[in-house]
Amino acid sequence: MNLNNSRLLDSGVQEICEGLKNPVCELKILNCRLPDCSISEEGYKALSSALRSNPSHLIELDLTGNDPGPSGVKQLSDLLQDPNCQLKTLRFLGPAADEGCQYVTGIVGKNPLLLRELDLSEHKLGDTRVNQISALLQDKHCTLNTLKLNNCELTEKSCSVLATVLSSKTILKEMNLNNSRLLDSGVKEICEGLKNPGLEKIILSDCSISEEGYKALSSALRSNPSHLIELDLKGNDPGPSGVKQLSDLLQDPNCQLKTLRFLGPAADEGCQYVTGIVGKNPLLLRELNLTRHKLGNTEVNQISALLQDKHCKLNTLILWRSSITKKQCLILTSALKSNPSHLRELNLSGNQIKTTGVNHLCDVLKDSRCKLERLRLSRCYLTEEGCSAVTSALKSNPSHLRELNLSGNKLGDSGVKNLSDLLMNTQFKLEKLVLSDCSITEEGYKALSSALRSNPSHLIELDLTGNDPGPSGVKQLSDLLQDPNCQLKTLSLCRCSITEKQCLILTSALKSNPSHLRELNLSWNQLLGDSGVKNLSDLLMNTQFKLEKLDLRGCSITEKQCLILTSNQKSNPSHLRELDLSLNQIKNTGVNHLCDVLKDSRCKLERLSLYDCGITDVSSLTQSLTNTKALQFLKQLNLGDNKIGDSKQKLIDVLRDSNCKLR
Repeated sequence: MNLNNSRLLDSGVQEICEGLKNPVCELKILNCRLPDCSISEEGYKALSSALRSNPSHLIELDLTGNDPGPSGVKQLSDLLQDPNCQLKTLRFLGPAADEGCQYVTGIVGKNPLLLRELDLSEHKLGDTRVNQISALLQDKHCTLNTLKLNNCELTEKSCSVLATVLSSKTILKEMNLNNSRLLDSGVKEICEGLKNPGLEKIILSDCSISEEGYKALSSALRSNPSHLIELDLKGNDPGPSGVKQLSDLLQDPNCQLKTLRFLGPAADEGCQYVTGIVGKNPLLLRELNLTRHKLGNTEVNQISALLQDKHCKLNTLILWRSSITKKQCLILTSALKSNPSHLRELNLSGNQIKTTGVNHLCDVLKDSRCKLERLRLSRCYLTEEGCSAVTSALKSNPSHLRELNLSGNKLGDSGVKNLSDLLMNTQFKLEKLVLSDCSITEEGYKALSSALRSNPSHLIELDLTGNDPGPSGVKQLSDLLQDPNCQLKTLSLCRCSITEKQCLILTSALKSNPSHLRELNLSWNQLLGDSGVKNLSDLLMNTQFKLEKLDLRGCSITEKQCLILTSNQKSNPSHLRELDLSLNQIKNTGVNHLCDVLKDSRCKLERLSLYDCGITDVSSLTQSLTNTKALQFLKQLNLGDNKIGDSKQKLIDVLRDSNCKLR
């Protein structure tokens, strides 16, 4: 009997079943093909019941193209276990789907029409097999909820076929395509299916997806945001914007995503830890500052896992005084080696990483993928051996670093000599070098100055605070400063025991090459004396000298010396923006001399610091600020630790309506 494409419905099938139940019916062969007859679960149930009551004759039943509902296939498949049942052929599927069914049965040992989850992971599926499985999934007799195709070598064409499955009326809720090299092109095909799915969970970890794929996923989910509740993209590279594209999607009120997974377990724990500290998702940050957060082994391991992940795009990592040990430094640097291309600034200052820790860091610095621009290792208990390791590493990859801070480490002259060899390299384009308190003496100054004279054009900031140059060291440094190729803009010689004579040598050098220096720090050099201040004042008179910041804290400057300094400053007041005379006993007389500078209409001073200067009355300062244009420029005035009494209130009244902050 062939009833093809007749719209029998369940009621018609039930009528036929009455005939099948009749014991008089002794048909041995009955082609009862009922495809596309609009039979549903009730009809399947009726057929099963009829054949159980009279099971001995029927040998073939074709139900292709009907809808069995949740239990229809099982009802009839259970019938096959009846010893009296003579059915040889029970057909639910068309040819392609049937081939897929047989292939799957051969792998999993079970009829996939009776399964809710199908795992074909690790089986190398060609396009033909994917087509067959696709036909199976689209058949109403297939009631799979979950499909796992991990590491199945799927192609772009396979993805197109799977997209067709997703677009069809399947009951598939979860698809797992882990470890398949889908690429962006494959994901874009999948996205076509996501625009009309009932799919709730899709796992695409380690699928070689990049920024374009993330963008396509975001677009697809925006067009149909209501179904998907979980998306897993671990092990892919989102590029600069991929994470943000999908994270922004979560803000869509129609979006039902409960889980958007970018990270593995350890990295995810690190992400949660960091989020708890900084209050933001670190995957969306470019700078992470964990200063003074004491990191144990667990936290360092978690953060390292986060740093290794390509979803982490940090440019700046600051771990100042975070209790990082030598062992933890190894863990961190191992992570950075696996994903070194994004980091531009690393600050490990104030951690006892010592030579062992810095050796691990050097493995990162040597990597050609490392593009670190700022490295800060202040007070890391390094010696000349550690300095040698850093310079050796930078020699092999010299072109990116722009700032190096090794202050507070006992490098000694030998360590600085190693560093000087690096500075002579024309490929090394360092712009800022901080070597404060590094136990450098005359020999170190000599090596450093010689190196910078041979390659002077890049360095613009040099900090030698707390290193005593001695007479010959100052001479060497002065030779560098008067080199016309020297581009130094910032020079710090704080606490360097600079004497009157040495100040003369320095200022003479700057007079011969005055146009570049913008910031000079001579604070805590208490031996400048009258002639030292006079020479400095003469330099300030030079109209080619365009100094913007002068720091003379704690230089034992007297009222008389303040007069010398300000008298010459009046001749060239237009460039200086910041002046610090704190901790010098210039007293009220010195302030009066400063007022003469402030009264000059050319004065554009923005910051004036007179902390602890023995000042008792600021009336003249108040008057100067009232009657001049100085307040148009002044942003900060520091008079802390001066007993200025009642005159303070008048100054406060004058500053109230200005942008100047009084400290």
